[in-house]
Parts: sequence; structure tokens; C-alpha cells
Amino acid sequence: MRTLSVAQMREADRRCIEDIGIPGAVLMNNAGTAAFREIVEGPVGVVIGRGNNGGDGWVVARLALVAGFETRVVLVADPQAIRGDAATFMRAYINLGGSITAVRTEEEAKEAVTALGNCAVLVDTLLGTGITGEVRGPVRAAIEAWPDVRTIAMDLPSGMNADTGDVCGVCVKADVTVTCAFLKKGFENPAAAAYLGRVVVADIGIPARCAEGF
Repeated sequence: MRTLSVAQMREADRRCIEDIGIPGAVLMNNAGTAAFREIVEGPVGVVIGRGNNGGDGWVVARLALVAGFETRVVLVADPQAIRGDAATFMRAYINLGGSITAVRTEEEAKEAVTALGNCAVLVDTLLGTGITGEVRGPVRAAIEAWPDVRTIAMDLPSGMNADTGDVCGVCVKADVTVTCAFLKKGFENPAAAAYLGRVVVADIGIPARCAEGF
């Protein structure tokens, strides 16, 4: 199985979207669908950040809602700040009747994530592969408040450096990590295993040729 750095993964994404012509929204929908396959019961809690990793979370939330699971979304961001494909899937979730708890402060994040403790499963889509340096603010508070509930991480656990496998101050401990298309270089770090859980490499539609030459 190929292992890519953050820069290589971004280039593979770019080649897929710009050179091959597969829309980013298709890749995002495929990623969220792969994570949803790991859900077998509800209530489902989805903790979402403002970036593309969060976009995958909106897909999971939509699919959980349509499947009839009680679905609770905690958005650690201002809804008005969500852009691009993530905003498209957020609107779809809302238009289907989904509700959101949007938090902006550390205290709000702690309270909202703690309240997910009676869910059957939590889905972590807070932070993606672009994180560097220490996690701070409401996102850190959300991770520190994470309940002892079965957790599915999208692409990698929030708070892990994708290139090194190091923890950026705090990190979600996942039972399952559904990573997109290729393993991430940081997963080779033995210390990462305690946070990754079982790793599923999801085919999200990126052709193998998009990773050629790395």
C-alpha cells in the first residue's frame, strides 16, 4: 500500500481534480460515504471543523440522517465561514432537516462535545492533514472533552501530524481511522498506532496514476 506525504497527497488530489476532471465534491462524497460504512447504530455524533475534512463530516451526517439514525452535529466554527464543497454538503444536511450546534468558544466546545457522551458512535472530522504546530482554542477544547465513545476518525485523528505521526499537543484517540486513498506517512510512526486504531484505506475515486512519480 502506497504511503504519501501531505504534499504528495495534495498533488494527487490536484491531479485528480484538475488534470483528470473528477470534481472535488465527488471525492468528498466518496470519503464521507466510506466513513459512514463503519457506522452500525445510532445515535451518531459528528464533530466538524471548518475545512475540507469537515466537509466529509457533513456527508456522514447527511447519510446518517437519511438512514434514520438520530444525528447530532457539533460544528466548531461559524457556519458562515464554511465554504466550497463543504458548504454544499452542509446545506444538503440542513435542507434534509438536520440540526447543528455551532460553538465558537472553548467553553461552548467543551460543553457540546461532552454532551455527545451518550452517542453510540462519534465521527471526528475536526482537523485534516494540514495541521502544524499545537492545536489551540475551541478545537483543542473539543478534543480534550472527547467522551469515551467508539470513534471513527476521517482521514486521520484530529491533532496528529500527518507527516510525522506526532501529536500536536492533543489528539483524538480513534477506534477506526478511515483514510483517503493512501496511507499517510505519519502512520509509520509506532507511536501513532495508539491514536489510529484500525486503519481503513478508502478508495474515494483517485486513480492510481495521480500518485505516479512520488
